[in-house]
Amino acid sequence: MKVYGIDFTSSPSSRKPITCLECTLVDSSLSVGTLMRWPNFEGYEAMLRQPGPWIAGMDFPFGQARRFIDTAGWPESWHGYVSHAASLGRVGFVDALNDYRVGRAVGDKEHRRETDKRAGSISPQKLYGVPVAKMFFEGAPRLIAAGVTVPELQQGDPQRIAVEAYPGVLARYIIGRKSYKNDTKKKQTAALRDARLQILQGLSGGALKAAYGLEVAAPLHLAEDPSGDSLDALLCAVQAAWSWTQRTSNYGAPEGSDALEGWIADPLSKKQEPLQ
Repeated sequence: MKVYGIDFTSSPSSRKPITCLECTLVDSSLSVGTLMRWPNFEGYEAMLRQPGPWIAGMDFPFGQARRFIDTAGWPESWHGYVSHAASLGRVGFVDALNDYRVGRAVGDKEHRRETDKRAGSISPQKLYGVPVAKMFFEGAPRLIAAGVTVPELQQGDPQRIAVEAYPGVLARYIIGRKSYKNDTKKKQTAALRDARLQILQGLSGGALKAAYGLEVAAPLHLAEDPSGDSLDALLCAVQAAWSWTQRTSNYGAPEGSDALEGWIADPLSKKQEPLQ
């Protein structure tokens, strides 16, 4: 099975491209192939339309929290509210999220989905710092336009499957909460490189096999990218490969998952207790 891991960005450029790692899954063994970098959305869109079979793990939130959708009065279906967000335009979408925050109590300005609570990821309404809301805005409408299958959210081409990935949860499984990447050159230290090497080494160990049921063969040079984008693409591919192994169980979606919000493809998503 062809497996893609995609480290996404809301504003791709030659300095910060979308990074895609093509891999191959044979039984429970995942091997690394071609690394691609796209300085604009055209490469990403072309990949989405590439004939299957393939499965891709993509590092951006596919959905928003039910609390936000209900409170904001947006359409109460995934396709509906994603299309509504797209219709606002990027500036209008940002304005809508900022307007929503006005007058709301501290701690109630941005909401996390159930899958975010379990995985320890931030709110998909976040516009600043790591602007995952803008990633949602750029990524989710393109999934609709490409007609791919998104388990629980969209029934499209069964040969082209997209699942939401979050490399942070897999990285923490291996090295805890140590930092392993930085986009700022002066902050790219030897300690971060060592942490990336530790993650790569952990991917070939027994702990990954026990939790994910996979064995990974990856070159160490993926650790040399100080931004961590190449490594994150691999972690996304691991999560997508795990999801493929769960295809007879709805690709690993947890029981009772909210079809409005979406879910992160990782064994953690099947656990009920949230990460702290």
